[in-house]
Amino acid sequence: MNYTLNQLQIFLKIVQTQSVTKAAEELHLTQPAVSIQLKNFQEHFDIPLTEVLGRKIYITEFGREIAETAESIINQIYAINYKTMAYKGQLSGRLKISVVSTGKYVMPFFLSNFMQQHSGVELVMDVTNKSKVVESFENNELDFALVSIIPTSLNIEKLDLLQNKLFLVGNSKNKFESGTEVKELFRDLPLIFREKGSGTRQTMESFIKQNNLSYLKKMELTSNEAVKQALLAGLGYSIMPLIGIKNELHNNELQIIPINGLPIITNWSLIWLKEKKHSPVSIAFLDYLKIQKTQIVEDQFSWYEKY
Repeated sequence: MNYTLNQLQIFLKIVQTQSVTKAAEELHLTQPAVSIQLKNFQEHFDIPLTEVLGRKIYITEFGREIAETAESIINQIYAINYKTMAYKGQLSGRLKISVVSTGKYVMPFFLSNFMQQHSGVELVMDVTNKSKVVESFENNELDFALVSIIPTSLNIEKLDLLQNKLFLVGNSKNKFESGTEVKELFRDLPLIFREKGSGTRQTMESFIKQNNLSYLKKMELTSNEAVKQALLAGLGYSIMPLIGIKNELHNNELQIIPINGLPIITNWSLIWLKEKKHSPVSIAFLDYLKIQKTQIVEDQFSWYEKY
């Protein structure tokens, strides 16, 4: 059998995502390229690895066993690379971080210089929502996560990195008089919500409940980016983090609507399980952040203080 490491990696990603399309997106390949590699990999086996029913791909029991072996092989290859670098005195290994969706505007700035300094470190970063972060921690799949609301169901430690400010936001076409009553404003505004399990949604619902507000729910969307595009199109309004709308505010495409009780201020916090046994890479990254976080905030987020 002459299958390649690349084919093993592609097949494993298909199994993990249950989709050729999603596997292609995560691997930054075209869908036809992934399909061809799957076909070539399948030719090495007389037993089907996958089945296609309708437009959905299913992994056979044999395929799942092959995927488990493929994952073991890939991990062993990574281990060889890491040991080689460690022998040379270089920091090496994997850093696994999960980031709630809006955190994708924050975390890269706290990673950039560290990754440049340590070329032997491989970053695995998943962008998801708060519920899936908790699930990943429960399965011990992460070193760290970046969240704006601390999960209460986990025994965690944290390092606060940056304030998270949430405002009521809409497009810039409509004008709002200052001093408008909050209850009156919310009664007339079509509101756009994030999906259940989102920390932003949790914060928005808490504000509405605390202020006993009546509201018109317009729609529910599954990412901060989708909410932003809906706001730009004039489909409604939403309470959302300032961090994700820098360019739209600068270009006067979106506006912050001033109302009492906003902004809501929380923190973007890096969290980890209290009992977690950190790898040398994780320890080095945590030490780096403790020293550099203030400078990173000053260098990268000075615009943030204007709001």
